[in-house]
Amino acid sequence: MPSEGNENKPVGTNENGTRKARGLSLMSGGLDSQLAVCILREAGAEVEGVVFTTPFFTPDSARKAAAALNVKLHVVDFTADEIALIENPPHGFGGAMNPCIDCHAKMIARAGELMDELGYDFVATGEVLNQRPMSQNRQSLGVVEKCSGLKGRLLRPLCAQLLEPTIPEQQGLLDRTKLLGLSGRRREPQMQLAAKFGLVDYPSPAGGCKLTEKGFGRRLKDLLEHEGLHERRLVELLNIARRFRLPDGTGVILGRDVHENRELAAKLAPTDTLVAPVSVPGPTAILPAVASAADLDLAARLVCAWSRFDKFEGDVTVKIVSGGETREIAVPRPYAREKFLPMQVL
Repeated sequence: MPSEGNENKPVGTNENGTRKARGLSLMSGGLDSQLAVCILREAGAEVEGVVFTTPFFTPDSARKAAAALNVKLHVVDFTADEIALIENPPHGFGGAMNPCIDCHAKMIARAGELMDELGYDFVATGEVLNQRPMSQNRQSLGVVEKCSGLKGRLLRPLCAQLLEPTIPEQQGLLDRTKLLGLSGRRREPQMQLAAKFGLVDYPSPAGGCKLTEKGFGRRLKDLLEHEGLHERRLVELLNIARRFRLPDGTGVILGRDVHENRELAAKLAPTDTLVAPVSVPGPTAILPAVASAADLDLAARLVCAWSRFDKFEGDVTVKIVSGGETREIAVPRPYAREKFLPMQVL
């Protein structure tokens, strides 16, 4: 499990002579997660960060925040966990393909495993009670704590005074009076705290996870229902390119520019079919599986329809790479995009 930043330091002591609590704080890089670290330090804790990475969200903002705060950051690949939750979300989805409650609980559980491994005292998050009506109400916070298996060890420093004291607080390892009691969607208290701690660089509260985007969710659902989510590269390719579903079930991933064409070609698997124009500039397409000869012909026409054939007379030559063999075919006109628009997964 990669970690970035300072190496582990000896456990220090607080002013009252008690040892300092040590904990892991989930870091998105947003303001609340940065404030959680600052508040925990004021309360007498030594804190390290943990961030999770998948094809649906990156650790970039967390890395930037951890560097600014001089916090050691543990980066955890969460892809297998996330896919399992998408396939079977115990508490269902949000507005798109986002199993937020289960995802958050699983992240905290994974952080709890790291907490046990390191011999630390707690896991913290930047959650604020009632900031989000569905996922951060009192009931949802309780569900997450129960499902994560961290009862008594899960600390929410921004709203801790509105919740039951955790074990580190009860043991006197953390000064509960320095934890906060924020509630609701107002951001003014956080902005004031940001000024107090000198935090000036942080992303907006919303966004960051592709699973919350309805368009991305439709593409993900299409992949889940056809090829499935067992191939990580196909999941990663959801972040680029146009996607089509042909009548016999064949999926087509169509590059939108030269960079995406190169990425598609680089991720071609032995079982894939690649289709690309030869005689005119145009997109590369990969087909994870070909259901029929008719669909392969349609895919070739689709590639031609998005190619720059307007100044070229005659048939377009297209190469087909499949099973380690390459062949070329001539695709006759017409090349009408309108025919394929109903097949596009938007």
